[in-house]
Amino acid sequence: MAAKLGQLLINNNIITEEQLNKATELQKKEGGRIGSNLIKLGYLTEESLVEFLSKQYGVSAVALSTEDIDPSIIKFVPYDVAHKYQIFPISKNGASLKLAMTDPSNVFAIDDVKFMTGYEVEPVVASESAIKEAISRYYEQSDDLQSVVESMADFDEESLDLIQDTEDDIDMTELKSAVEEAPVVKLVNLILSEAIVKGASDIHLEPYEKTFRIRYRIDGMLYDVMQPPIRLKAALSSRLKIMAELDIAERRLPQDGRIKLKIRDRGVDLRVSTLPTLFGEKIVMRILDKSNLNLDLTKLGFEENALKDFEEAIRSPFGMVLVTGPTGSGKTTTLYSALSTVNEVDVNIMTAEDPVEYNLLGINQVHVREDIGLTFAAALRSFLRQDPDIVMVGEIRDLETAEIAVKAALTGHLVLSTLHTNDAPSTISRLLNMGIEPFLVSASVVLILAQRLCRKVCEECREEDKVPEPALIKMGFTKDEAESIKCYRGKGCPACSETGYKGRIALYEVMPVKEEIKEMIIKGATGAELKKTAINSGMQTLRRSGLIKIKEGLTSVQEIMRVTFGD
Repeated sequence: MAAKLGQLLINNNIITEEQLNKATELQKKEGGRIGSNLIKLGYLTEESLVEFLSKQYGVSAVALSTEDIDPSIIKFVPYDVAHKYQIFPISKNGASLKLAMTDPSNVFAIDDVKFMTGYEVEPVVASESAIKEAISRYYEQSDDLQSVVESMADFDEESLDLIQDTEDDIDMTELKSAVEEAPVVKLVNLILSEAIVKGASDIHLEPYEKTFRIRYRIDGMLYDVMQPPIRLKAALSSRLKIMAELDIAERRLPQDGRIKLKIRDRGVDLRVSTLPTLFGEKIVMRILDKSNLNLDLTKLGFEENALKDFEEAIRSPFGMVLVTGPTGSGKTTTLYSALSTVNEVDVNIMTAEDPVEYNLLGINQVHVREDIGLTFAAALRSFLRQDPDIVMVGEIRDLETAEIAVKAALTGHLVLSTLHTNDAPSTISRLLNMGIEPFLVSASVVLILAQRLCRKVCEECREEDKVPEPALIKMGFTKDEAESIKCYRGKGCPACSETGYKGRIALYEVMPVKEEIKEMIIKGATGAELKKTAINSGMQTLRRSGLIKIKEGLTSVQEIMRVTFGD
């Protein structure tokens, strides 16, 4: 459409071909619509563009600043749709919705609004700046989740009465019709966009016998955000399954899929997992937002010496670097950051992941699929025939994978992988228990890193927290530290959704496998003995890393007590 508008303006002698070329060059560099770039370059005014579009397409021009907008009209067009198409609903008359548009010829926008609302669309033209200003002014006070649920009062719920007790007998034609109802589409769009805007990592849709709840996981904690009418559960889950290209007729088996979205000009992937439960399908969506991926090792939370040890290990010509911690502790981010650090043109990096969460330029990534025999072990075996320098295995789950990884580490490759253990020293015991010989563990492992994620105190509502000295000493602070330290906690404010925390930072326990520890492994030392030696050699434990974050005012005493054990 951009090229067509430019040509129309040339044909009407409003701009020259040279001016269009310059606007097109600016568009390639900075993005934006062609009309906006012509205005930015001074070749057009907003008023002349609006006047031209009005005449060209035979629609009225409106000045949004003088229009009397009923706030209840805003709910017909969700924020993400208004922002995507640069449109704004003005008024409703019978079965017709008046819609201000920067481009009244955009049939995709008109069709989307028709589909969502069920109304005929009457387009009018307005300037882009006026529409942006109207979106900013009106949308911040509307379209919250609760208002959409309340707006469903007129939704015909009777068609879904059979869901609760006789799901196997649902009429699929009836269900598909319900899925396309405007309130269902609107609610799903809003659930997804709200979660992304609030920085959630997961969305849970959970059906129970008499309730249906939706929760977001934000900064590692689950929060109840709404409870839609229970009769909507099949329609909502089916709408999401359609978006993820799953089979809506199959409700007895788990399914996995992906949804790709664009919100506020940034691409977001959602990994969708459905699971049949007693009262319907539970759906969990993992939000993979690349714009939130921090690949700078220096900003993840490493202390100075720990970072130095880790960087030295990932630049080793061969050997194994292991990252350990529970699910959701940030292991993938640490590994991606490490790979980004060593990703250079003369290095061949290959990864086997389940699944591939983010695609990284210059790194050959393989999605493991155990159902067809492409296991971690099979992928790793193939990698060794692909002339790799660095290999990353998503997880060492079994003896076969562990053996191939050790072999690769001993034959001139750097291997990065993860394990599920509580701390760095116990990882050695885990490898030995899997069946790897002590001398092979000693020879191959270069460094083990254990990590946790803790929530950061909200900077907007941070206040001093008076913690008794005995409690601080019991946590692990020295007497001098306990006397001088200032602790903080979040009071709760709108910026942090009243939780007192906003954002997360990692705690790291980095254990380089030096000569003394190698000898202890061969002699069969216990995890406790390895830990004591590592601490004496300068290793900071997860708890100590947490105490440093408290001293720096980044997190609270309560949060470190929650995520770490005493040493």
